[in-house]
Amino acid sequence: MKLMSIAAVASILVLLACAPWCVYSQERFLVRMTLVRNAPALGAFCLDGSLPAYHLHRGFDNGANNWILYFEGGGWCGDIKQCLGRAKTGLGSTNHMNKWAIFSGILSNNASLNPDFYNWNRVRLRYCDGASFAGDGKFANGTSLLYFRGQKIWEAIILDLLPQGLANAHMALLAGCSAGGLATFLHCDNFTRMLPNASVKCLSDAGFLLDERDVSLNHTIRSIFEDIVSLQGVEQNLDHKCTKSMNHPKLCFFPHYALKYITTPFFVLNSAYDVVQFHRFLVPSSADVEGKWKNCKHDPAACSADQIAILQGFRRDMLEALNFFLKDSKSGGTFINSCFAHCQSDAQESWFAVDSPRIRNKTIAETVGDWYFTRGEAKEIDCEYPCDTNCHTLTPVHQVPDCAKCGSVGNKTLTSKAGSHDRIWSKYSPILVVLLLP
Repeated sequence: MKLMSIAAVASILVLLACAPWCVYSQERFLVRMTLVRNAPALGAFCLDGSLPAYHLHRGFDNGANNWILYFEGGGWCGDIKQCLGRAKTGLGSTNHMNKWAIFSGILSNNASLNPDFYNWNRVRLRYCDGASFAGDGKFANGTSLLYFRGQKIWEAIILDLLPQGLANAHMALLAGCSAGGLATFLHCDNFTRMLPNASVKCLSDAGFLLDERDVSLNHTIRSIFEDIVSLQGVEQNLDHKCTKSMNHPKLCFFPHYALKYITTPFFVLNSAYDVVQFHRFLVPSSADVEGKWKNCKHDPAACSADQIAILQGFRRDMLEALNFFLKDSKSGGTFINSCFAHCQSDAQESWFAVDSPRIRNKTIAETVGDWYFTRGEAKEIDCEYPCDTNCHTLTPVHQVPDCAKCGSVGNKTLTSKAGSHDRIWSKYSPILVVLLLP
């Protein structure tokens, strides 16, 4: 009996010691989808013609008049074949999406897991256009029909939310991850103009994409982005100050070039070794036909000295591209860590947990909160890999199930069996990000 009592007490002490973080892996706070019924009046449709959508969880107490709008990520499509395929999935049609979305990390309603924003109105904007909510066009050839209406989707969602309290917002934060992080750069100042009486700021997570040559010196990402801009009619919606200043206006789709023209206070959250940029743009399969990077992509510890040097060069280029922002922006914030990761704001493990990534012992959530509420210094830059000892990286995913029926939530996938296809996180593990790109 004494042994049992000791064991019971020990169990309770463990639970108390890890609370609240030991709870987050088991709890799944789900919010139901809302279709934008008036979207057709604006010509706002997903790729397949279905209605756009969002998920809203109401704020409460002193957060009742504050708002977070969060763009989902999920890659892009830059040719008709890609977009037709995408239109048959949850990344191109609300008909194929799961009708419930996980709200975690920056969208959590738990004060212990999201101390600064838990009681705000939190909105997840569903991504179904394939051009970071920025296109405005249509494709029709008598057989197939595709709507490239990301810009109108953005406008339709805003118009739907304004009478629900967004128009009376005191504070607002526009945020997003990956392709949604890129959308934050594209729509930040526009969002500020829509809320003239609110204190508005913007945050991009894993969206600071560089106009960088790949390891074979080809412009892989530039070619992809130019195709997206051309196909989906994005150029007309890019920042005009940027497009007028560039010899190639389409390049203003890159946050790399757009950031200097944004006047709204901005926060850049990114890994210096962002795995999507590493795997898909810096070392695309076309530049590694012999598979020399295979082991390095699977596990950074397996990278050769020459490969590490290339990755360190990519990190230096990212910091150089941010140099003006770090020096000149008094209202800006950064958290550039050295984790091989992608999207860290909507995952509880990386946003705010007992073993979350830290720089100078500050979590991402604490740094973002300090920046938003001007509580102190919020420009954090990590040292080079492999110095960081508290990273979370993605475990390998060699096969992605056909989830046309279960849909997708950001970089996560929901099925009827909770978590079976969810994004899996593991400390110090190898990585592989699946992104819907050519």
